[in-house]
Amino acid sequence: MKNIIYVLLLLIVTQANCQTSHKVLTKKTNYSFLTDSLNIDKQLEKYKLAGFSVVVFQNYEIVYSKQFGVKSIDSKEKIDQNTAFSTASISKPITALLCFILEEKGLVNLDDPIDPFLKRWHLPKSKFTESNSPTWRQFLNHTAGTSQGGFEDHYEGETIPTLKQSLLGQIPRYDKEIEFLFTPGTSWEYSGGGYTIVQMALEDTFNKSMAELAKEYVFSPLGLKNTSMVQPNEKGFLTNVALVHDKDGKVIKTGLPITPQVAPSGMWSTPSDLAKLAIEMQNALRNKNNKVISHNVAQKVTELSALKNAVGGWSYGWQKSFGYNNYDWFLCNGSNTGVGGTVAATMTDGNGFVFLANGEKPNRFPVMSHTQKTILKLMNWDNTAVKESTQEMPVSLKQQLIGTYDDFLYGQGVETKIVEKNNRLYVESMLLDHFKGKNDNELVYLKNGLFKIIDYPNLLQFEFKDGKATSVILTRDSFSTEVSMTDKK
Repeated sequence: MKNIIYVLLLLIVTQANCQTSHKVLTKKTNYSFLTDSLNIDKQLEKYKLAGFSVVVFQNYEIVYSKQFGVKSIDSKEKIDQNTAFSTASISKPITALLCFILEEKGLVNLDDPIDPFLKRWHLPKSKFTESNSPTWRQFLNHTAGTSQGGFEDHYEGETIPTLKQSLLGQIPRYDKEIEFLFTPGTSWEYSGGGYTIVQMALEDTFNKSMAELAKEYVFSPLGLKNTSMVQPNEKGFLTNVALVHDKDGKVIKTGLPITPQVAPSGMWSTPSDLAKLAIEMQNALRNKNNKVISHNVAQKVTELSALKNAVGGWSYGWQKSFGYNNYDWFLCNGSNTGVGGTVAATMTDGNGFVFLANGEKPNRFPVMSHTQKTILKLMNWDNTAVKESTQEMPVSLKQQLIGTYDDFLYGQGVETKIVEKNNRLYVESMLLDHFKGKNDNELVYLKNGLFKIIDYPNLLQFEFKDGKATSVILTRDSFSTEVSMTDKK
């Protein structure tokens, strides 16, 4: 969660080709082939990663759970399925879920301006909010316009800032009060500070801590016994936990990061608990076998709610940036110093995976990437029911599209190419290469005149001038946004 490029890099998810010979998998399938193919033990040794925990679910059931390595490199105590990790930004969709549950119960209206709910501090004056006071909902999908992308961790023995001090910018990394960067609702900016404002509003309104509210309305009803927003310096903190490690594989300070900004990044959990929550969401989406989360809440919290400047698409805490294996996914990646992981789940059919790792980025990223590619390939998930009708692309149109541009897919400014191979067009980008593992992202021409990149969720409509593409309109659901295409040549 450190900044938006880490959010992107944490997506590390790759689309592996699904031409595997595995038969359709059932509950009785022996999933030992995943252990053999993941080969995590050697990965841990190669990258000096202390520990790794992974869960795979299919058809709304957990079918594989495996833990590797140790909680702490100093103790060598092995990680088990109940070992909780700091989940960093994976806290955000849980905070959003809590808010939507409270709204359904009539306890809050997410379309209300949030400032009247704040007692310890109030939103700073800004020209951007003079006639447009930001709502709860806008903070939850990062369209409120606030700064403060992420925060530095603290440890026992250090001075732990209050929420008010955090918002005033009296913390490491910031030297001024949180501010508004644009008119709420007009753009998108990833903001952990925005979620900190939500936390303060919840605590001030209900006179309970964030940890108490999450436990009461989410964790306890779902039976998530190894999930908590209680911090290491507070009574009731979990005892079976993985410590954080630096890039050299050493424990960082006490190994237990303390996060006063609980709503954006203070949750501790296990892959098993997060998989249970994701499956409950999936069941709620199909309105079958859901026990805690309603169909209405699941739909709202996972729907696309921001596209302009929103890194490919965003809902409420959940990223909507990719369409692996022809599925629509809700996913979230977390990254704090020395720990991180991913939750990814399909909107239909009940498939997905969760993994958490207690190591720094260069140690965990390669293991996470390898794991995700392997799972997507070997599980053979392919939503073949979703097939757009395509047409042959005229040669003249191909020639207008071929070129080297600034990134027009995710807004990160990296070089993006449209190239021709074997009479077909492909999009090449460092980001897509990183996410998908190879540059074969075909650009196809749909019969309605739009374009689609295989497994990129947004449709594309190109605008041309003087025989070259000059901009593209990205479209999904009822959202659209125009992105300039700067030809780098």
